[in-house]
Amino acid sequence: MKITFLGSGGGRFSAISQRRMTGGFRIDNLGGKNYHIDPGPGALIRTYQFGFDPRNLSGVIVTHSHTDHYNDAEILIEAMTRGMTKNLGTVVGSESVLNGYEQWGPCISSYHQSKPEKIVLSPGEYGQMNNVSIKGTKTSHGDPTGVGFQLDYRGFKVSYTSDTAYFEGLADEHKGADILIASVLRPGNRSINGHMCTRNFIDLIEEVQPQVAVMTHLGLKMISANPVTEAKKVSKKTGVKTIAAYDGLSFNVNYNNPKRFRLISLKDVQSSVHSTSHTLYENERKNSYQLAFKHKEFDELSMVRRK
Repeated sequence: MKITFLGSGGGRFSAISQRRMTGGFRIDNLGGKNYHIDPGPGALIRTYQFGFDPRNLSGVIVTHSHTDHYNDAEILIEAMTRGMTKNLGTVVGSESVLNGYEQWGPCISSYHQSKPEKIVLSPGEYGQMNNVSIKGTKTSHGDPTGVGFQLDYRGFKVSYTSDTAYFEGLADEHKGADILIASVLRPGNRSINGHMCTRNFIDLIEEVQPQVAVMTHLGLKMISANPVTEAKKVSKKTGVKTIAAYDGLSFNVNYNNPKRFRLISLKDVQSSVHSTSHTLYENERKNSYQLAFKHKEFDELSMVRRK
């Protein structure tokens, strides 16, 4: 299994400024399937930038109805379903994301919900995606129906808090996690409503006792305070290996020994299947056409039969 952060920024001002990318993160090869979690602004572009293909997704998971978590969900669903032509994959979302709740959502149209399977996730409820079980976990955040989750693949568990304040019982939601990924917006003791700070994360880790902990969804104050320094404080205090996510961070997970991993910094691959580079040469353009034909994406192409 590989976890890759296509963005480590979070909160409205990180999203607006893009001081850190806000593409969410991917979990690849979890039981042979690939999932994109909370695809905020830029998720599609970052997917290609770091050498991934959105067409090989098995699921898109959106935890709540805030733009920095759902912005690119629909275009990833289109990629997953081959341009909305096939019944493929699973879309998982909170009540607000999929059905709408009061002034929140829905964030994914009924059209984009029509091809994949759909799981409306609530705290304490379970769903099944292929060979992976997903449990909704409680949050305390602006969207009252928002959720975190815990994935369980053959007893190996990955938990994600999503955006939430620290509250009594939060640790119980994520008990048993081998890897704990948390939204930690602010450094030190400076938490704000609906979000955790470093001090809160220390408390959570000490209660959950995961093998590995990851801080992501970093706000501007956290970024300015140096997230790596904050992660070192957490590791020293808790004794749990703690990583501060950064844009393009990737690491492989050993199910038998999660503590043993090597961090990889992904670079822009200048992929031939997208045009973020202004110098798309003829051979690259040819490769792009070949990929389009391979995936039967003919909406803007004409096929000519040779006599």
